[in-house]
Amino acid sequence: MKASAAIFPGTFDPLTNGHADLIKRSLRIFDRVIVGVLMNASKSALFSVEERVALMRDEFKEEGSRVEVHSFSGLLVEFAKDVGATVVIRGLRAISDYDYEAQMALMNKHLYEDLETLFMIAREENSYVSSTLVRQIASLGGDVSKIVTPVVHLALKEKYAAQKK
Repeated sequence: MKASAAIFPGTFDPLTNGHADLIKRSLRIFDRVIVGVLMNASKSALFSVEERVALMRDEFKEEGSRVEVHSFSGLLVEFAKDVGATVVIRGLRAISDYDYEAQMALMNKHLYEDLETLFMIAREENSYVSSTLVRQIASLGGDVSKIVTPVVHLALKEKYAAQKK
């Protein structure tokens, strides 16, 4: 049975051009991409989960129902079952990402045998970009306009301006 939908999970704090690129490339393979915005209590996020979901929905509004955005907590495999997906998309920026991602994929497969993981290599121009670096640079007033989408760039400027007040 061909999968028509795939999950792209992450914290997306914030969404980067690398994330956006992987979602757009996934839409060439799948009819729908379900973005799972992780609520991770162990990480302190710059943007609330509600803000991250709203930013993601705003960014992909032109895709209509082809990109769904939901928040989730807990196990990815439970989220996959809840939304009826059997494919997870994971991006790899460097070979060092593979070790961690392979462990996660194998454990997810152990927990939910029907779940497959599709690894996609980041484009060269996005291979050094991470949400952590984006937050660090933006917090110090650096220009991140070329590594995040315009929607996210504006949100970052507003967030850090509000924090300085």
